[in-house]
Amino acid sequence: MRQNHFNPVNFTKWLIASFLASTLLGCSSSPTTPAPALAATADYSYKIGPGDTLNIVVWRNPELSMSVPVRPDGKISSPLIDDLNAMGKDSTTLARDIEKELGKFIRDPVVTVIVTNFVGPYSEQIRVVGAATKPQILAYKQKMTMLDVMIAVGGITDFADGNRATILRTAENNAQYRVRLKDLVKNGDVSANVEMKPGDVVIIPQSWF
Repeated sequence: MRQNHFNPVNFTKWLIASFLASTLLGCSSSPTTPAPALAATADYSYKIGPGDTLNIVVWRNPELSMSVPVRPDGKISSPLIDDLNAMGKDSTTLARDIEKELGKFIRDPVVTVIVTNFVGPYSEQIRVVGAATKPQILAYKQKMTMLDVMIAVGGITDFADGNRATILRTAENNAQYRVRLKDLVKNGDVSANVEMKPGDVVIIPQSWF
């Protein structure tokens, strides 16, 4: 009876072939729909997130006015206020919440909140992964474009397959769009520039050839 012997060399070759096959299949299913040039909405309002710095001004109460950081749990602490959730609120909403808390101690407080360091909530941050020069997380800004993102991350690497890059748009139920980063960054083709949406993930694959 013929016995099958395990051959580690053949097994390694099989693993490599399987990996390459799955990679090529993944490439063939890349989204073909180009990202829309316009994506920003006119009614967008910046939402506060952990890491932001807030300047709280209480009119006629300088002792209660101060600059505070938003903690990793999304809350802030200030004079007469131990813990108040700030994450996901705009500055006007947070100011009204602070007035309610201070109203327990002083009469008719008038509060203004100014964001001085922008990070934003996790759900709205722009993430750049893959073959970018400096993959990182960026705070979303109104009318932010792909060119702005590329400048922030230092462009794409020499091994990037820039014209196969994609945007994973979490605001549209994880829809995927194709973007031409090589044309935009290397060739200066401004027609390849598109607007970003809060929560977008830019995925830049490497070229195998």
